[in-house]
Amino acid sequence: MLRQAVDWLRIRPSGIYVDATAGTGGHLLEIASRLGSGRVVGIDSDPNALETTRARLEEKPELKEKVTLVEANFSQIGEVLTEMRISSVDGVLADLGISTLELDTPERGFSFRWAGPLDMRMNPAQELTAAWIVNHWPERELADLLYQKAEERDSRRIAKAIVRARPIRDTGHLATVVAGSRKARGRQRLHPATKTFLALRIAVNRESEALEQFLSRTPATLSPEGRWVMLSYHSLEDRQVKHAFQQLRSTGDFQILTKKVITPDLGEVAENPRARSAKLRVAERAKAAHS
Repeated sequence: MLRQAVDWLRIRPSGIYVDATAGTGGHLLEIASRLGSGRVVGIDSDPNALETTRARLEEKPELKEKVTLVEANFSQIGEVLTEMRISSVDGVLADLGISTLELDTPERGFSFRWAGPLDMRMNPAQELTAAWIVNHWPERELADLLYQKAEERDSRRIAKAIVRARPIRDTGHLATVVAGSRKARGRQRLHPATKTFLALRIAVNRESEALEQFLSRTPATLSPEGRWVMLSYHSLEDRQVKHAFQQLRSTGDFQILTKKVITPDLGEVAENPRARSAKLRVAERAKAAHS
């Protein structure tokens, strides 16, 4: 939903925008291509993803001068803009999905498609890894994590199987253990380990906490009529976004532009199956926000 998301930002050529989850630069470069004298700040906690974006910008010198990249968590949006002496911006975009670079790099441990280390850290400088959770957390805490962060119905069964199979060696081993422990419920659209890997990634990177901070801090960064575009990929984070937008609307300072959540069309899903669960929501700050 790259173009659709950026279209909703309603780019002004002289405006200032933030791509709060710059990743490998997909949305960022599209925003920059629509700017004249304006600028876009790209934030990401993954130094490898930012390096990829820098390399892409080297091939597009006409865009490079419009872009500033910052290594930080998107929850630090306020601090980043304060450090840059930017008082407010005309639009903020955040894509909560994991980047293709991260998914397709076995050494990062995000995918169960091949055997790789149980890492899952967005920022390699973090201490907590998926391996530590899988091999050291008590069974009950592990089960609670799977249920609370990924709504895994077989959480207790999976947690018991993981503890019994310790030490879990790699992502392939974990996927096999999880698949062997789950109840068969007819034809499965998702791999049996999908929710387990999702819950571990959320926990390793403290994604729920970071999203909560981002949702509370971003409104103050937006100029009057500034737009806020959010792309989420699973029900819990979409619920967080939906509730945050509803609370802002109740203050009178914001309006929700997407009356119903927007999802990818069939053509995009056919071209990029990973986009199938994307949900887009947009809010806009009022012309004269209340004090």
